[in-house]
Amino acid sequence: MKNSKKGMRFSGLAAAVTLTLTLRLAGCGDKSPLDPGNPVSLTIWHYYNGSQQAAFDSLVEEFNDTVGREKGIYIQSYSQGSVSDLEAAVRDSVAGKVGAEEMPDIFSSYADTAYEVEQAGALADLSSYLNQEDLDKYVDSYIEEGRIAADGTLRIFPTAKSTEIMMINKTDWEPFAEATGTSLEDLETMEGVTAAAQAYYEWTDSQTPDIPGDGRAFYGRDAVANYFIIGLRQLGVEIFHVENGEVELNVPKEELHRLWENYYIPMVKGYFAAYGSFRSDDVKTGDLLAYTGSTASAMYFPGQVEQEDGSYAIDYIAMPAPVFRGGEPYAVQQGAGMVVSKSDETHEYAAVEFLKWFTEAENNLQFCCVAGYLPVRKDANSVEKLDQVIAEQQMEVAPKTYDCLATIFREMDSITLYTNKSFQNGYAARKVLEYNLADRAAQDRAAVTAAMEAGKSLEEASAPYVTEEAFEEWYDSFCNELKSVVSKEVSLNN
Repeated sequence: MKNSKKGMRFSGLAAAVTLTLTLRLAGCGDKSPLDPGNPVSLTIWHYYNGSQQAAFDSLVEEFNDTVGREKGIYIQSYSQGSVSDLEAAVRDSVAGKVGAEEMPDIFSSYADTAYEVEQAGALADLSSYLNQEDLDKYVDSYIEEGRIAADGTLRIFPTAKSTEIMMINKTDWEPFAEATGTSLEDLETMEGVTAAAQAYYEWTDSQTPDIPGDGRAFYGRDAVANYFIIGLRQLGVEIFHVENGEVELNVPKEELHRLWENYYIPMVKGYFAAYGSFRSDDVKTGDLLAYTGSTASAMYFPGQVEQEDGSYAIDYIAMPAPVFRGGEPYAVQQGAGMVVSKSDETHEYAAVEFLKWFTEAENNLQFCCVAGYLPVRKDANSVEKLDQVIAEQQMEVAPKTYDCLATIFREMDSITLYTNKSFQNGYAARKVLEYNLADRAAQDRAAVTAAMEAGKSLEEASAPYVTEEAFEEWYDSFCNELKSVVSKEVSLNN
């Protein structure tokens, strides 16, 4: 009987522990650690500026005056400037540098930065405050992206996302399309974009027969790293395959050749281009007709082309980003989420309460309508819900932002959003994708231009750069550089 009693007491203790953990995992159960009579104050660091900051601050104020007042939570938000400024401030805080500010309770973070902070043990486990019903409200891939902890628990709370879209200068597109028979359907594939860009170069070149080789570029893209990651994913390849924090590089030559053909070659020949800081800048100067960029960039698409001899108004077309011919319809999933600093149950609980409120469909869409981001809950990703919120809140939404969001909402069921999992040195690896081929293309385009100015034709000037030998040389250097920035244990699959 004595042993039986001890067994019963042990079973009772185990049941109590299990119940406690269950309640905590369900969001601290029915008992909140908050006290409305003794409010907890939280700080948020973010990188929003201008209209985005105004929209975020307005929602923070609304929260403080309503749900925050009721539950005992007060939010103070601070912009740290740019994304890089925010990341530097967070790293300084984590490292405890002299003069660094104390870690905020919540801060905006991309996955790579969050992964670094998680490795330092400084992030709260958000899974402890969200039950399955909570998680099911969010787009599945957004939740999955936030599971960066070694045990798969949630560290990044999705708050606003973006993908890529194609923006076109409709005013200058129409005469070109009519003259050459090029259609918008041609722009649905990367190969079609490349062909259209060559046709545009040749069409503009033909308008000045006395000046050979002065054709203009048609297309450019922001974020060349996305071109690699998503382009390869469309072709069935995951360039960074990550399991348990370990990365395996997949760089098959055949698929990379297709990427080289549809970025490097048209860049070298002048069919594609990149001049300003962003491709929307190049549309504004008339140097490009179309580009692929973030949905959040739609608000920066110019309303007119400005040139030395005058300016003129332009209209726009928003359409889904192109997919490689025969490829799967993958699209990039990007955008920072919010992470919560590890502290105590009261602060962590309060932080999650705010983030849950901020991401409710109506609140999230109010922010996204201004910021150009995609809302994160499933019930918010529809044109119908967007229209409802705009009408109820009597919001004035920029037509470009609205059309951009509506275009993506209509495609949500037919595309697969993708982002690679985080890994050590992932930020450095992405930089290789961003600059390795782009820098080479810019350098070689300059050489081609110089050769043309010396009297060579475009074909003669570009010939040394578009051979199979040139591809092989680039491919080897690219693989070697990519491998050098990740751990030596990484295996390289060709």
